[in-house]
Amino acid sequence: MVYYYKTPTGLPLDELNTKLRALLSEVTSYFPVITGRLMKNEEGKWMIKCNDAGVRIIEAIAKGSVETWLENVNEEKEKKLIHWEDWYHIPYYWATFYIMITSFEEGGIAIGVSCSHLLADSSSAALLIKAWADKALYGNVSIPPFVHSLPTKTLGIQKAHHQPNNHLINHYRSLLESPSPCSISSMIQKSKTVIISFTDHVVHSCMNLAQLNGPSYGLDPSPFPTLAAVLWLSISKVKGEINGLVDMSISLDMRKVLGLDQGFFGNCMIYTKVNSDKIGVDDLQAAAKVIGDEIDKVNKERVQDLIEWLQHCNNFSPPTSFNKGNLIFYNLENVNLYSAVFLEEYDPIKIAIYHESDIVDNGKVLVLPSHPSEGKLSRTVMVTLPNSEALKLCQDEFLASFSPAILMGI
Repeated sequence: MVYYYKTPTGLPLDELNTKLRALLSEVTSYFPVITGRLMKNEEGKWMIKCNDAGVRIIEAIAKGSVETWLENVNEEKEKKLIHWEDWYHIPYYWATFYIMITSFEEGGIAIGVSCSHLLADSSSAALLIKAWADKALYGNVSIPPFVHSLPTKTLGIQKAHHQPNNHLINHYRSLLESPSPCSISSMIQKSKTVIISFTDHVVHSCMNLAQLNGPSYGLDPSPFPTLAAVLWLSISKVKGEINGLVDMSISLDMRKVLGLDQGFFGNCMIYTKVNSDKIGVDDLQAAAKVIGDEIDKVNKERVQDLIEWLQHCNNFSPPTSFNKGNLIFYNLENVNLYSAVFLEEYDPIKIAIYHESDIVDNGKVLVLPSHPSEGKLSRTVMVTLPNSEALKLCQDEFLASFSPAILMGI
């Protein structure tokens, strides 16, 4: 993740950096797991040893201003603002969280955060940055983190419903049983990320066209099914599909479904496959509907069945990727990003999120909230595809018909 901020004219950046480092050391006391190290317990399962080994902090200086940087930024440059180290053969010596502070000589800072998905998802990483910002602005942490296991069913319920629902379990089993394409280095393709902005008005128009804006979809329907459908159709065409759509999965945050507090710290994302049978490459309504229907199927009982199955799943190695043969969409529209304000009246001017993995097959799409000033329904979409397909997507007529703004990737 990268957060970009303007800074007050004349503010010495070394003074700001010193303050931020000191405050981060205080904030980590609320997040003991991020200063620990990964190890395996007696059962061979991953755990965090809370030994206060620390978070790695890197500082850098960039020429120009943050505004100038953003005018010319591309994926390669943006990733230089995020530090990451591949884990050692002995994970105990490897930090799970890295924070990079880049100061721009003519004003502005960028804060890059990277972490292992074994430890936290995007919402949890954003929770850390907000806590850090709250400490700087208000002197306290407004949303304290809660670190605990994901909830499972009580013993009585387990006995009453001894047959688990296999809807999610079957998808995970297929991922764990299938060979990993990432092991075949010759298949790995160079990728490119395209950032697309959908304004409030554009999203509203898309939802009307997909007919996902009526009373049957609630008073406050999510734009995610519609935007995912638009990109699903466009990317399928880019990949040369004629009679149907590419295989597609979605990744969803289960905090609300499981009744978890917004301060839950960990990884609460699940993956489920969307059925694309008999959907044409021009059928936006059908595509949006099957995505919405799949989201509705992911209820508390099914998620808890999956959690319990994974807890007892000792016969498989963890998958190296969750996009084996699938185009995968991440619904990150509820991640609390823009409330992380370090200096009064200086909220983030841009935020980017990257989910790193080898692009072997069909790619990935991240749907994020845009800046609140752009409207409630506005969304920023980050699409990562093989190079040639990313370039074709920028020229796709169906996508262009909705008049989105391409912010990066041309």
